Amino acid sequence: MKIKVIIWQEDGLWCGSVPALPGCHTWGESYEQLLEMLEDVVQGWLEVASQQKELAPEKQLIELSL
Repeated sequence: MKIKVIIWQEDGLWCGSVPALPGCHTWGESYEQLLEMLEDVVQGWLEVASQQKELAPEKQLIELSL
């Protein structure tokens, strides 16, 4: 799976945000740590989203195998 992430440095930390996943943000003290944290936060976000039972009427939850 490929997903685009915006990364930047702020106050000595590496920060990352995933535009396709609302609220999916993290940070690390090094670039390498940020990459590890991004993997964890994306997996966690997707797990939580897949367990959501209530969706707005106009939205659907589907599962794709990549």
